[in-house]
Amino acid sequence: MRIATWNINSLRARTERVVAFLERRDVDVLALQELKARPEQLDLSAFEAAGYACAMHGLNQWNGVGILSRVGLEDVRTEVEALPTYPEDETGVLEARMISGIVGDGLRLWSLYVPNGREIDHPHYAYKLRWLDAVRAEGERALAADPETRTVFAGDFNVAPLDEDVWDMAAFEGATHVTEPERAAFRAIVDAGYADLVRPYAPGPGVYTYWDYQALRFPKKEGMRIDFALGSPAVQRAVVDARIDRDERKGKGASDHAPVIVDLEL
Repeated sequence: MRIATWNINSLRARTERVVAFLERRDVDVLALQELKARPEQLDLSAFEAAGYACAMHGLNQWNGVGILSRVGLEDVRTEVEALPTYPEDETGVLEARMISGIVGDGLRLWSLYVPNGREIDHPHYAYKLRWLDAVRAEGERALAADPETRTVFAGDFNVAPLDEDVWDMAAFEGATHVTEPERAAFRAIVDAGYADLVRPYAPGPGVYTYWDYQALRFPKKEGMRIDFALGSPAVQRAVVDARIDRDERKGKGASDHAPVIVDLEL
């Protein structure tokens, strides 16, 4: 089974690219982030015609996550215990940042769009850390219930876990994505039993998944590695290959993220 994750940065703007990617890479299941639409605003007919079941979660023109699967899609969920709202007061809402479903032979795939954090002293930063902790707690719960659970947390984590995951650490001084609390929150998910499925097959430095549209970051190779697929031990044992499809960042109308692909023999 081939799974992939891709921050598409507006599905309505890039439906044709997604359909072409699914066909070109022969993808069975795709986790999407940044749909930037409510489900009723999306035309999913091209995916359905290609044999994909669709589950989409979006509340407005921001955020939004989804799953496309041609190997089944059941038991869809859009939240976990202790997931914080934003703002974290009586006006807050559960943002459309996570969705999961059972695909293939009993694999629960989560599509995650982790909050950006904005600035270190911004309330969004504390929200980001609590959001990541809720993912960690869900991972621990799943493994405690079944040590052989087939679970993958995939998506845009908005964290660069290692110094080599950004083109220049000096450029991020005082900024989010590289701070120790963010990295510790990411490591806590890994330490809970969910290893990075891709890095062993696509090691750094200089291997990125995101390049800003500004300042010619892509041709300058000034990127960040912030998109991941973290799998439980049972999934780790099933990985046979993985890669980052950098070619999808090229061309007119590309997303600013590249897809991350994992091949599994379950």
